[in-house]
Amino acid sequence: MAERWTRQRRVEHTRSLLLDAAEEVFAKQGFGGAALEDIADVAGYTRGAIYSNFGTKEDLFLAVIERHQKRFLDSFADVITSFEDLDNLDVGKLAERWRELTISGPDSAALGYEFSLFLLRNPDARERLSAQREETIASLAEYITTHVERLGGTLLMPAQALARLLIAANEGITINSHIDGVELYGPYLQMVMANVAPKPH
Repeated sequence: MAERWTRQRRVEHTRSLLLDAAEEVFAKQGFGGAALEDIADVAGYTRGAIYSNFGTKEDLFLAVIERHQKRFLDSFADVITSFEDLDNLDVGKLAERWRELTISGPDSAALGYEFSLFLLRNPDARERLSAQREETIASLAEYITTHVERLGGTLLMPAQALARLLIAANEGITINSHIDGVELYGPYLQMVMANVAPKPH
């Protein structure tokens, strides 16, 4: 007997398909170049479905970015928790996971750049989203602090500053790795880890 979908499940399924399509189109065409009709076509829905689920093009774009950032960070959780202390922390494994997440192409980094350009070109949006961006930085800083302490380490620079640097550098490292064909994930993470020291006994 076929499973009966609840209304909530149908809505979640529709939103997920629209977000998948929007992520693809925004990454390839940019925020300015992406048309809602194109996104709706890729998802197999009408433009009205976008309006009813997300509202404006800007709201859809921000929902894509929020999901994208959360998925990216969550993808490192199992690797990081597999390390027991600083001595067995393997930068190569972290670099490999980062590479795996972007191996299909630079679209992931392009999406991040589109978001940065969107904020740069839209002061109103920048102001409106500043609190959300600070929340993202604070969340990443807490994530860094928690794992560094669990591994028996201490940060040589403030966690908030390191979080800002990681967010700012992410797309650049990924895109330049694709452009030049020289993998920068490992060297960059080694530079980051130079700011982590064993906790003094």
